[in-house]
Amino acid sequence: MSKQLLIYESAVPVSTTRHAGASVETNDSYAFCAGINAVPLMAIEFPRAAAEYAIVFTAQGDDLMPAAVLGVRNEQNLYLSADLRWKADYIPAFIRRYPFVFASSADGKSLTLCIDESHPGFNREGRGSALFGDDAEPTPYVTKVLEFLQEYQAHFERTRLFGSHIKDLGLLEPMQATVTTPKGEALSLGGFMVVSRDKLRALDGETLQQMARNDELELLYVHLASLRNFNEVKDRLLGTLAEQPAAEGAV
Repeated sequence: MSKQLLIYESAVPVSTTRHAGASVETNDSYAFCAGINAVPLMAIEFPRAAAEYAIVFTAQGDDLMPAAVLGVRNEQNLYLSADLRWKADYIPAFIRRYPFVFASSADGKSLTLCIDESHPGFNREGRGSALFGDDAEPTPYVTKVLEFLQEYQAHFERTRLFGSHIKDLGLLEPMQATVTTPKGEALSLGGFMVVSRDKLRALDGETLQQMARNDELELLYVHLASLRNFNEVKDRLLGTLAEQPAAEGAV
């Protein structure tokens, strides 16, 4: 089955009819995101994410959204350890909200809480946090999930407007990152965009002043500074390749 929203296999609306008696048990495994090499990032996450991730921009339909680069190969997340734990201090909110997600109505006017039932922690044996109480009302756990997703959705809309403004200003240019392995294999990562420093400097004073007032200018410089973390991605890839011979030779 093809994944929806990168990491969701079978997201269905949360309801008492379907999920009475269902629970979610959390653990430290991030196996559900092992097959992705980038993840959407909200603008509010830039300051913390920039310390560990390269932040780029990607086209999502008509929108332009930021993303944190997780790997070079298409289906390899280099920010996971061999036992599938997250190997960074900051975990993007897109990952932290799993296995829950909002589904938008056709007219975009309402949101429905959904859960990915393929999540290993989803169960009907009472392990972890229950979704509904004996009174058939959502538990405090679900209330906290809703609060988190509502906040995420608000930041998503702000980030979408930020991306739209950057796109309208024509500040972006395509970029391709290339890593050469010890065996001489050249691996390329493309399909994303970064802000051009020259185009940013060429903006008129009034536009720059407005962007400084609404923090967009700061976000763009944080984005540019984060690009040094492509070296971190490269080092993680080379470290993974260095571990392969030992792993392949193990019995």
